[in-house]
Order: sequence, then structure tokens, then C-alpha cells
Amino acid sequence: MTARILVVDDIPANVKLLEARLMAEYFDVLTASNGFDALDICDRTQVDVILLDIMMPEMDGFEVCERLKSNPRTAHIPVVMVTALDQPSDRVRGLKAGADDFLTKPVNDLQLISRVKSLVRLKTLSDELRIRHDGTRHAGIDDALRLTDGRLEEQAQVLLVDSRGASQERIVKTLKPIAEVSALSDPQAAVFEAAENGYDLVIVNSNLADYDPLRFCSQLRSLERTRFIPILLITEQGDEQMIIRALDLGVNDYIVRPLDPNELVARALTQVRRKRYNDRLRNSVRQTIELAVTDGLTGLHNRRYLDTQLRTLFARAKVRGRPLTICITDIDRFKLVNDQFGHDAGDEVLKEFSGRIRSTVRGADLACRYGGEEFVLVMPDTTADVAANVAERLRLMIEARPFQLRSGEVPLMLTASMGIATLGPGIDTPEQLLKQADRALYEAKNSGRNRVVAAAA
Repeated sequence: MTARILVVDDIPANVKLLEARLMAEYFDVLTASNGFDALDICDRTQVDVILLDIMMPEMDGFEVCERLKSNPRTAHIPVVMVTALDQPSDRVRGLKAGADDFLTKPVNDLQLISRVKSLVRLKTLSDELRIRHDGTRHAGIDDALRLTDGRLEEQAQVLLVDSRGASQERIVKTLKPIAEVSALSDPQAAVFEAAENGYDLVIVNSNLADYDPLRFCSQLRSLERTRFIPILLITEQGDEQMIIRALDLGVNDYIVRPLDPNELVARALTQVRRKRYNDRLRNSVRQTIELAVTDGLTGLHNRRYLDTQLRTLFARAKVRGRPLTICITDIDRFKLVNDQFGHDAGDEVLKEFSGRIRSTVRGADLACRYGGEEFVLVMPDTTADVAANVAERLRLMIEARPFQLRSGEVPLMLTASMGIATLGPGIDTPEQLLKQADRALYEAKNSGRNRVVAAAA
């Protein structure tokens, strides 16, 4: 694992020491001797993790962190404060400024490398989502993506796994202002609980009775439904090996006993905010993909999606020697609807028509808007006879029930013509299959409309 690490410290000896340790692990290391240079470097180049000293002249580490987190260009970069300060109040202040963790001088090598590697993995995940998300900014989705809010829009949902009742009670009480906490003593039951419900954070007490807490964390990371839920581990002071192994397993953060209530709240908030930020990124990416392959008016797949999927289904049918049938359907005399009632009425008809298509086609079929008032049904593993029955059922549904317009106009009685073509000898490409179905549709139109015509074999 390689990444670019920025070390910020006004004491050259400290910089050289951290630089040597990180370069031994093949990290690319940048250095800055003050906060202004650090901000400039982060603004000009890609940085994956920042190791930031607190006690610096002119601008201390708290202010540097606050500025980084308030800038959309740098807010996503994980920050580890490296300091001689070891009071809980200092950690809380740093966490409130946006820091992801603390390392106390003199820095332990194993904790340093484990924490950096863990944060690099987190940053890599966020970067992948952000790259995919960048293309959505033109749609105005980007405005909703902020990592630095000090408050939560809605109360966090936290799962606490702790076998001690007294400990459960203290933690639930501490987190009550920011979270609704569900506490469980049984780790196995907790795995199912985490998988079935949308938690923002799982807190694991390392003192689980008769169960390895790291095995529980590993189980959460191995399940698809819980893979991205942040985990906060509560551990004993000085239990470095457990902390290092936990970070390697994908645990996001840890806190040592005795618990400082303010630090627990601050660390929980940090993890919940970052989780919700990444969730919004994923939803944004998913929404963008859907927009790219969905017709905005009807909600059916669009022609771009049809072109891609038809090639795949066509090739599969060819290789396996299975039937594949296409039906192109067209609303009869649709131009009259637009001319007499306006394009808004035409849009209403297209939406209703699409709804009837959805209610008719089978689960394996692909329904797309081909353009204008034309729609395409792709029916895998379907012979011409079966496809004709499906098309006839759709034709009857269109003919039998009037289209009611919201404008209050007289309900419209409409019909549809349909052309069918099935993969067979002489058809070597998806385009040829579509052309065959289009010819059959043309024949249906010319022979009186409101009928299903199958292309000649």
C-alpha cells in the first residue's frame, strides 16, 4: 500500500524522524514546517493523510485542521494530530476541529504505521466515490455533500456490543444527546442486528465475555450489508497489539479506558459524519448511473441502455442456442393526441402507456423507450409464439381501457401496433434483429393498425 503523507512540524528533528519511518514503509512523504505551507501544499497537490503537530508558532495545529476541514477541496483528507499533549480535553478539541485521530509523542512505530495504513484505506474508498461523483456536480447534487457539519441532521443510530450491563448503561447515557443506542450483550445476535438495520456506528467493547472482539469486527467487515458501517473499539490502555490488529482488520477508530465522555461523543460524531458523507456519495453515484440509463419521462430504460443490454443478450442467446425475441410497439395516431390536446397530454399518455407495459412484461423481460412513442420489449429465452401472446395481452390492455387525462378532457381511447422478430438463421447482429421487428411493425401499421405482426422467419 502506497500513499502520499504530509508531515507538518516546526521542529526539523521530528520531521526527519517521521519521514524516515514512513519512507521505510514506501510511503511518499511531503513535509511542511508551518501551517501556512501545509495549507498551500494541500491546495496544490494530492495528499492522502496529514500528520499534524499541534504546538506550532503563528498558526497551531487546531487552526490548521479547522481550515482544512472547512475547505471543500481538502475536507476529505484524514488528519492525525501528533502531539505531546495527552489530556482528554486536548483530544476532544482536536476531534471537534475535525481530526481523525491522535498520536502522542514519542510516537510508537507500530501504531503510527497501522493508523496511517488504516486511514489510507479509508481515503482510497472516499476518493473512488468522489471521482465517480464528480460528474454529478452539474446536476446540483454536490451541494448536499459536506463532511464538516458540527451537528447531525438527525439522531445517529448506534449499536453497542458490550457484555457488561453497567458499562452499557454509562455509554448509552453518554451518547444520548446525539444517538439512539441499541445495546446487546450477545455478539452473534449483534451481527444479525447490524445486518438487518441501518446503523451509523457500531461500538465494540473489547471485554466481551467468552468471545473474541476482533472476530466480531472481522465478521462485520466480511458481510456485504455491514462492510461500510464504521466500528469504534473500546480497549484497555497499552493494549497496542489489539489496536494494531483491529486497525488492520478495518476497525475505523478506538478509544481507551477510562472513557472520557466528551472524547467518546466526539469520536462517535466523527465516524457518523464520515459514514453519512460516504453514504451520500454512494447514493449520488447510484443516482447518476440511474439517470444515465433511464428515460426521464417514463421511468423505463432508455435507448442507450437498450443498445448495451441487447448486445449482451443477443451474444448470450447465440452462444447458448437459445431463443430471443424483440417486440417494437408504437402508439397509433399519437400525433393527433399532441395536436388536439397538447404535449402535456401526450406526456401523460406516454407515462400511462409505460405503466401498462410494466404491468404486462415478465420479470426477465427488458422494457425500454426507443424514442418518441415507440417502445421496445426484449424477451430472452422466448419463442415467437410466446412473445406473440405477451404482445397480444399488451395490445388488449391498451385497447380496452381509456387513457384518463388530468386536465379533465374526455378519456382517450387509444390502440397500439406491434412488430415481433425472433433470432434465427440469417440474423447475425442485434441491429438486424431490430430491423426485422421494425419491418413487422411497419406491416402492422400498413395493414390497419391495432394488431401484432410477426416477422417472417
